[in-house]
Amino acid sequence: MRIISGSSKGKKITAPKKLPVRPTTDMAKEALFNILNNHYHFSGLSVLDLFAGTGNISYEFASRGAENITAVDGNFECVKFIKKTSEELGFNISVIKSDVYKYLEKTPLKADIIFADPPYDFETEKFEEIANIVFKNELLTHIGQLIIEHSKHTDLSKHPKFIEARRYGGSVFSFFE
Repeated sequence: MRIISGSSKGKKITAPKKLPVRPTTDMAKEALFNILNNHYHFSGLSVLDLFAGTGNISYEFASRGAENITAVDGNFECVKFIKKTSEELGFNISVIKSDVYKYLEKTPLKADIIFADPPYDFETEKFEEIANIVFKNELLTHIGQLIIEHSKHTDLSKHPKFIEARRYGGSVFSFFE
């Protein structure tokens, strides 16, 4: 994987093979950030990256100037990798080891963008639960969006806060406001 744009553009990041992750492809990530680039100025954005895995999305936001980034993952090795890579890249990313659902229930944080990339094999209800908690606990700012990445076999369009879905290969980004 590589950083697509910003201060660390072109930087390749190689995650250890032992991490239980499926990083967002460069093609899908580039498409996502093209969409976001039309809606946001990245400097000053607050971002919450859930199921952060390798930190791929967090690094992209940081490279583009987002300053308040929190990455949450339940896997110790993933958390360790994100911390190490963030330091090497000079990014100030707050990394938290926690079950994402428990974190969402307790956090006082409000974010402009909440990005969630849970395992693709989750039941639809587990994806919807992310959106339900985010909106119940009012975790988005007034300009905020929740983006959930999932497989083309999952349909989140029935959720009341769903706005649109964009498909890139086998990946889909569902947007909620």
